[in-house]
Amino acid sequence: MRILTVHSDYMEVEVKKKAIQDAEQCEPGPKRYEELLVVFTAVEQGDEDVAASSAKLVTEIEKVCVQVKTKKVLLHPWVHLTSKPSAPRVGLQVIKKAEELLKAKGYDAVHSPFGWYKAFTIKTKGHPLSELSREFRASGDDAKIVEKEEEVSESLKQEAVTKSKFYILDVDGKLHEPDKFNYSKYPNLKKFADYEIKKVRTYSEEPPHIKLMKEHALVNYEPASDSGTFRWLPKGLLMKKLLERYVTQILVDYGAHQVETPIMYDYEHPALKSYLNRFPARQYTLHSDNKKFFLRFAACFGQFIAAHDMVIPYKALPFKIYELTHYSFRREQSGELAGLKRLRAFSMPDMHTLCRDLEQAREEFNKQFDLCRNWNDELELEFETAFRAQNDFFEEHKNWYLSMVKRTGKPMLLELFDKRYAYFITKFEMNFVDSASKGSGLSTVQIDVENSERFEVVYVNEEGKKCNGPILHTSVPGAIERVVYALLEREAMRIKQGKKPVFPTWLAPTQLRLIPVSEKTREFALSLFEKLKGRQLRADFDDREETLGKKIRDAEKEWIPFIAVVGEKEMESGKLMVNIRENNEKKEIKLEELVQMIEKINENHPFDKLSLSDMVSKRVIM
Repeated sequence: MRILTVHSDYMEVEVKKKAIQDAEQCEPGPKRYEELLVVFTAVEQGDEDVAASSAKLVTEIEKVCVQVKTKKVLLHPWVHLTSKPSAPRVGLQVIKKAEELLKAKGYDAVHSPFGWYKAFTIKTKGHPLSELSREFRASGDDAKIVEKEEEVSESLKQEAVTKSKFYILDVDGKLHEPDKFNYSKYPNLKKFADYEIKKVRTYSEEPPHIKLMKEHALVNYEPASDSGTFRWLPKGLLMKKLLERYVTQILVDYGAHQVETPIMYDYEHPALKSYLNRFPARQYTLHSDNKKFFLRFAACFGQFIAAHDMVIPYKALPFKIYELTHYSFRREQSGELAGLKRLRAFSMPDMHTLCRDLEQAREEFNKQFDLCRNWNDELELEFETAFRAQNDFFEEHKNWYLSMVKRTGKPMLLELFDKRYAYFITKFEMNFVDSASKGSGLSTVQIDVENSERFEVVYVNEEGKKCNGPILHTSVPGAIERVVYALLEREAMRIKQGKKPVFPTWLAPTQLRLIPVSEKTREFALSLFEKLKGRQLRADFDDREETLGKKIRDAEKEWIPFIAVVGEKEMESGKLMVNIRENNEKKEIKLEELVQMIEKINENHPFDKLSLSDMVSKRVIM
C-alpha cells in the first residue's frame, strides 16, 4: 500500500464521473473539509488481507496524526500513487474498514467516494511534516507487517517549527504583503508567490511536457526501476549531453576545477552523519558488509572531502570546485513526482566556492547571480526570483539584495525565516512557472556558513594559518532534466496560444532535413546531402516512399528548424525552398548559405552528432 499524507487547512472535493462501473454510491456536489489530515491512498496487489491491511493503514495514519496534532482524517482513494493497484473491490473494503477503525479510536474520519473521477482543491499547511509518504504491506496468515520507512533529516523536522514570512520586494526596496501587492504587470510572479505560499506540490492532471517528451521520443519512464527514474533515448540524450557540456564549459571558463566523486557514501562517517541532518532531502539507503550507505543527493560532501585533502593558499581564493553528477538521488515523495520536473535520479551541475570571508562570499554570490541569469536568458526561459534569508542577515544586507533586484528590473519574492533550519544563511532561486502555475527551481546559489568547519575545508592565510570561510553552493541549472522540462513546458504554453513550438536550433536533434519531391530529384537531393557530411550541423534525409505532404508534416511534428524541399525547380535554380520554423518563413536559399547560417548558430555552443541513421526510413520507432 502507498499513502501520501497532507496536513491541510482545507480540501474541497467534487465528484465528476464514474471511473469504474461499480463506483460507490454518493451524493452529488462539492464537499469541503477543514483542518484535517488528507490521506491519499492506493491499495495495491498484495494487500488482499483486508483486516491486516486496514489495521496497518490505521497505524500509519495515527503516527502522522500524533506528529501534526489532528484527530480529523479524510481518506482519499488515489490510484495514481501506484502502477499495481488492487482489485477495486479490495481497495474499497480496505478504505471503509480503516475508516471504521479510526472512528472506533475516536477520530473524525470520512472517505471520499470510491471509483469516481474527482476534482479537488487543497491547501497544505506548508511545514515539512505536512507532506509525508509511506509504503508498507501487511501480509500472511498472521498479518505479519512488512514495511519500509524513509529517513527524514533533522533539517526537515526543524523546518516544521521554523517560522517564515513572505513578502514581495520591489525595485525601490519596499516590502509588500503578498496579498496586497499589485501584480497587474507581473502575472507570473503572482502565480509563483501563490505556489510558494500555499505549497500545493501535487498535480491534478499530467503536466504537458510528459506527453511531449514521449511524442518526440526524448525520454520515457523506466518500468524496471523506481518511480521518478527514466530512460533517455537518442534524441533526448543528445539534448541532455549538449546542455551538460555547455554548462560545464561555462563553469570551467569561470574558473572551476572539475572533479568526479563517488555516488555512494558511508552513513556513519562523522562529518557526513552531521551533514545529513542539515540537508533538507530524503535519501536512498543501502547496506554492504554490515555497513549502511546512502546514495548522494548532491556533490557537496564528495567535493568537501576532496577539498579537505587539498592545500588551498589564500591567493587561490575564491576556490571553485565543480562536478556534473551522474546521478544525484533523492527520495522525493511519490505524490510529488512529476515527469522531468521532480524526479528521484537526476544530473546536477554542482559547484562549490570556498571564500575568504562573508564580504568575498557576497561578491561571488553577485557574480554567480548574473551567471545564472545569463544561462536562463540564453535559453529564453522566463523566470521569477526568490530570495530566502534569516531575518537578521537580510536587515543587515538589505541594500545588497536590492542591488540584485534592480539588476533584473522586476520585483521578487522574499522569504524571511526566524532561525536557520539548514546550513545556509541565505540563497536565491530562479524559478520557472509552468502551464499548471507551479514553480520549479532552475538555478540557485546558497551561502553556507557551517560546512567548511564541519568538513575542515580550510585555506592558508598570509601568516600560514589555516582558516575556515563561507562556501557557496551553486547550481546554474539545478538539474539538466529540469531544463528539458522547462523547455517543453514553455512550448506547451506556446501551442496553447496557437503558436508553433520550437527547440533552440543548437539543441534540436535534427537541424536540417532534406526532402526530395520525387524519384526524379532523389539522386540530385542525395548529392546535396553528401556535401553536408563533415559539416558542423545535424542533417538527415527523408528517403521514405511517402507523399511530399506527409514528409513535410512529419518533419513539422519533430519541430525541425529547417526543412529543405528539393524539386525540379531547385535542380534548375541551384537554390532550395526552405521552411524556417522559428519565424514561419519560406525562403529560397543556396545550400552553402543555409549551412553557414546553421553553423553560425552552432559555433558558440557545444556540438555533437545524433546517434540515429541519416536515412529516415532506417529509423526504429521508440
